[in-house]
Amino acid sequence: MISGAAFCPQPPLLLPHVAVGAAAELDRLRAACRTAIERVGAGRQLVLLGAGPVSRSYPPQARGNLAAFGVAGDVPLGARAPDDAAAELPPSLTVGAWLVRDALGPDSGAVAFAVGQDFATSLAARELDELTGARDVALLVLGDGSARRSRAAPGYLDERAEPFDAAVEAALAGGDAAALSALDGALGAELLAAGVPAWRAAGRLLEGAPYTGTVLYAEAPYGVGYFVAAWTAGG
Repeated sequence: MISGAAFCPQPPLLLPHVAVGAAAELDRLRAACRTAIERVGAGRQLVLLGAGPVSRSYPPQARGNLAAFGVAGDVPLGARAPDDAAAELPPSLTVGAWLVRDALGPDSGAVAFAVGQDFATSLAARELDELTGARDVALLVLGDGSARRSRAAPGYLDERAEPFDAAVEAALAGGDAAALSALDGALGAELLAAGVPAWRAAGRLLEGAPYTGTVLYAEAPYGVGYFVAAWTAGG
């Protein structure tokens, strides 16, 4: 069963040693992520969901390589030390691994699933269904909203971006899994909303059960929509 879900964004700047001088600008966002993960993840099997090029699962010994973010080092997922033979996490799950260690420490036992285009019919999706059926699970869903919220945004301004993100925020606030699973993937891609694949996958997993949603952060620094929310079981 899935007892709760935390929703956090995935910008590399969440990692202070990546952000360097700009680290303090996102202190409130980091604190919100920590609160959401602590609220739903303590005492449960934590499962990370984030977009990736290939749908696959990752054990606690997997690690993310920070070289893609311009700094040296690895971030183990759910174990104190990584397994050098394990496959590397994609960027979204690397950020997630850091957030989990920040909130729950190095021995969380967290596992992760990358959501590729074929996720709904993939072996990884079947493995995830089996896991959620056998354990008391909490999800950590990684994803950003539109990167077209302002003229200074990575994708420049698109007038559709703010309404799209407002719909995401409403779904997160309402614990509305059906609304997440029904997000328009094509529109999300046009708006550079990196969270859509993971949000849609999470919505399908969470549909059919009541959740109470609380939004802890909803802003668009740098012209990108960032949301943090915690869902707990029960309507």
